[in-house]
Parts: sequence; structure tokens; C-alpha cells
Amino acid sequence: MGYSNSKYYLKKDLLLIFIMGALYMVLEGFWRGWTHISMLLVGGLASFFIGRLNEHPQFYDKKMWQECVIGTLIILMIEFTSGMILNVWLGLGIWDYSTEPFNLLGQVCLPYALLWFLLVPACVYVDDYLRYKLFGEKKPEGLLKNYKDLVIGN
Repeated sequence: MGYSNSKYYLKKDLLLIFIMGALYMVLEGFWRGWTHISMLLVGGLASFFIGRLNEHPQFYDKKMWQECVIGTLIILMIEFTSGMILNVWLGLGIWDYSTEPFNLLGQVCLPYALLWFLLVPACVYVDDYLRYKLFGEKKPEGLLKNYKDLVIGN
């Protein structure tokens, strides 16, 4: 791969991270009533890495429930790491799950892990849709298909 191809892929990846992060900020704004600018990067990276699963042969043939498990683990790792940096070390107090059941240092918790699990099919679809619209990649089958596949185990 040449240098110009590397620049293209970097720009493509950064654009996807930015758009997905912005979409996450909107979603979080509706859910919590506010968001923080750091969620542009945190949400963008989590969404980007979930979307990248479909780019690798060892992952794109996984069942949707398996993608949801892997995607949830990606989100939890990014959420915990960024929470330790932003909330604990820098003291920004962006989120605090310490009153939620089964939390780890107030940065991740089981109830939100379940929510992330249920959001992964939407994340996969939005990533596929953006790749289709922006870069002419394969057209996604549909958001409802992702949730149908999750429910029936495909």
C-alpha cells in the first residue's frame, strides 16, 4: 500500500470516527439530557472499532449475538479506560455509575453493558450505511435485519 493510500484510509477512518462520535453525542444528549465533548472521541472510537469487525474475515461471518458480545466488550474497555482518565484522574465527573449495580469503580456497570449490547446492531448498521453512502462500499441489508438476526440467533 502506497503512502497516498495510507492517507486515504486515515482520512476515511477519521471521518467515520467523527461522524459516529457525533451521532453518539446526539444519542447521549437525548438519553441523559446533556453530553460532553470527549464523547466525540470515546463514542467515535467505540463505534469505529465495532464497525471494523465487519472488515475482517474472522469476524464478518459471526452471528449477530456474537458481534454484540464482542462489541459490548469493546465498548466496556474503551468506556473503562476513558472513564479512568477523564473521571478519576482528571476529575471531570462526566459519568458515575457508582450507584448502579455491578459497577467497576463507577466507570462501567452491568445495566449499561446490557444497553450497549442492544445498541451494537444499530452501530453495525450505521457504520455499514456510512461506508456505503460515503465510500461506495457494499449496501447494508437493513437495521431491522440486524435486530431480527439478534433475536433468532443468526
